[in-house]
Amino acid sequence: MNSSNDTTLHQDKTFTGVNYADKTLQNREFVKCEFIGCDFSNSDLSDNDFVDCHFKQCNFSLTLLRGTGLKDITFTGCKILGIDFSKCNKYMFSFVFENSFLDYSTFYGTKLRKTKFIGCTLKETDFEGADLTSSIFENCDLTGASFVRSILEKTDFRTARNFSIDPSLNSMKQAKFSALNLVGLLHKFKLDIDHES
Repeated sequence: MNSSNDTTLHQDKTFTGVNYADKTLQNREFVKCEFIGCDFSNSDLSDNDFVDCHFKQCNFSLTLLRGTGLKDITFTGCKILGIDFSKCNKYMFSFVFENSFLDYSTFYGTKLRKTKFIGCTLKETDFEGADLTSSIFENCDLTGASFVRSILEKTDFRTARNFSIDPSLNSMKQAKFSALNLVGLLHKFKLDIDHES
């Protein structure tokens, strides 16, 4: 939490349709707030804290989050494109993502244990060095997503699609896969796998 006395606290508030695009927000702390249809594209939310907040149908394209605290945050139906989550406050860092677009974002080296990604697209998303232990990718599109030196132990990929993961480059003990999507683990061998037989 920001210790500055100048921090403005917003608690139990709902913000609807607010346009924060291209703006800088400073010295704010939001607790148990709801944001509906708000535009944060190209905005700078660095060093603000969000705790137990819900974002619905919000736009976070290219938003800056340096030092931003995001604890117990739910994103539903949001555009979260090209965001560098590795710059967030690592001590306030927990999410649920539902039906959101996270394409071209990076979670490089982050701790994402038990994170739920439900019905999301994660195209070209960077998970290099991320700890995704016991996380769930339910009905997610992982086209071009990068998993290198990632911890994928007990991670659930059973309904994920279009992923390419090299088991020799990641820690994958007890990771869960469906027999129908195992081809994503064999990608580097360039095998010709017949799905008809």
